[in-house]
Amino acid sequence: MYKRLSFLLKDYKSCKHITPEELSLIERFEQLLQEKPVCFGRQPGGHITASAWIVNPEKSAALLTHHKKFNKWLQLGGHCDDNPDVAAGALREAQEESGIQNFTFIIPEIFDIDIHAIPGPCAYHYDVRFLLQAEHTNFLVSDESHNLAWAPFEQMHDYSQEESVLSMNKKYREKFI
Repeated sequence: MYKRLSFLLKDYKSCKHITPEELSLIERFEQLLQEKPVCFGRQPGGHITASAWIVNPEKSAALLTHHKKFNKWLQLGGHCDDNPDVAAGALREAQEESGIQNFTFIIPEIFDIDIHAIPGPCAYHYDVRFLLQAEHTNFLVSDESHNLAWAPFEQMHDYSQEESVLSMNKKYREKFI
């Protein structure tokens, strides 16, 4: 399934679920890839990360982590560890952070993108997000989390006020249900 990020971004430009805000971010992603071709590690100043919007088998809730470092409810994800296969990175992070091993990619292309500031030398995460469905709802809380929860789509505001999380929730509900 591995596809270079530049090709994934090109395909994403014309997909049905991209938002106008994300279209404006693609240029920044492409600039990072040109200026820092090795940007899949933890390079200072900004690098690519991968995450997953994970829905339950009933497609009624998303799995969120109460992240220890940021003390916020967020989607599961993290660093690519020098692997340019961002889809594999998102899947690995989903498995490691949830203990769930069996996921299905709902769509093969990018689901969402975001660039957000991170305290410290990372500076910025250029996050590439994929849409996954878990085979079951049983999870294990990893060392990176205070907790995990299946957040019902209608109650997402009760878990997170992060614009990025709310945006993915809205996108999934409008485009995929």
